[in-house]
Amino acid sequence: MIVDFNKIPNWCKLWVFPSNRKFYPQEIEGLKQRIEDFLTNWTNEEQSLACSYKLKYDRFIIMSVDNSEISLSLQAHDALTAFILELERFYDIVLLDKINVCYKQGEFVQYKDLKEFKKMMKNRGVSAKTVVFDNMITTKAELKNDWEINIMNSWLGRFL
Repeated sequence: MIVDFNKIPNWCKLWVFPSNRKFYPQEIEGLKQRIEDFLTNWTNEEQSLACSYKLKYDRFIIMSVDNSEISLSLQAHDALTAFILELERFYDIVLLDKINVCYKQGEFVQYKDLKEFKKMMKNRGVSAKTVVFDNMITTKAELKNDWEINIMNSWLGRFL
């Protein structure tokens, strides 16, 4: 069951799925519908889940579930993974690769292979003021405070 994203407590489970490309405007409505269909029917041991999602920057799918009174089963995790893999195939995108780097370049969000990003850093194509996305966060509280961070506050900062 889909609930308002703001109603899910800050300590609850969250996943960030960065796309290797921006979603095209003509894909957005269909993508939202697919996500909503999945979340409406997503269960944990045959119990409906209070969950929600956001699309950010037309590049990130962010999903959260209120797991304050339940422990999410392996089957629920498997269902989420299968759904994300289905989205990857349908839209010809990569969503499960969290090692590559998403960063802001002006008002735009870019996605680079880690090796390519390191080259950019070496060639001064990235500064100490660059904002990067930590897509390994796992709670709503981290989304607010630790998702969009200065590169120097991330693990990438050691390479600058």
